[in-house]
Amino acid sequence: MDIVLLIIGFALMFIGILGSFLPVLPGTPISWVGLLLLYLTKAIPDDWTFLGITLAVALLVFALDYIIPVWGTKKFGGSRWGMVGTTIGLLIALFFPILGFIGIIVWPFLGALAGEMINKADQKKALKAAFGSFLGFITGTFLKFLVTVIYLGIFIYKAWEYKSDLFPFFN
Repeated sequence: MDIVLLIIGFALMFIGILGSFLPVLPGTPISWVGLLLLYLTKAIPDDWTFLGITLAVALLVFALDYIIPVWGTKKFGGSRWGMVGTTIGLLIALFFPILGFIGIIVWPFLGALAGEMINKADQKKALKAAFGSFLGFITGTFLKFLVTVIYLGIFIYKAWEYKSDLFPFFN
């Protein structure tokens, strides 16, 4: 049973990392569930304080993911159209990686700009608002990615630390 929990937990870690880029997946909570599954194995000692702290961080980052883009958009005079454009740009970057890794940055910005151009007639204001939408989006995404990668590192460290208990054939 420990092996099943370990494999599912490890898969959830990668789904969580993917969720830091895909708006439809709650990346940090999914990664936290992966950590929880690791701690539910008989090999890893219970540490409910650690799990509580990491849950609080996951939920805080999850909430901030909704707050930061709105704050960035409002700070720079953006609109909902800019945020929608950013999300559409991200989806284009993920499903049509024309520009490679740089596309993950270029497409959301172009999407935000297009969204703001639809909403505003003034090109200068639209560019500023698009930058705010994009900056908020990138900040939230980076924060989610950072936390999910840290959770993956903790997962691997703990699994390695107790590998002889998880995998008795390593003894």
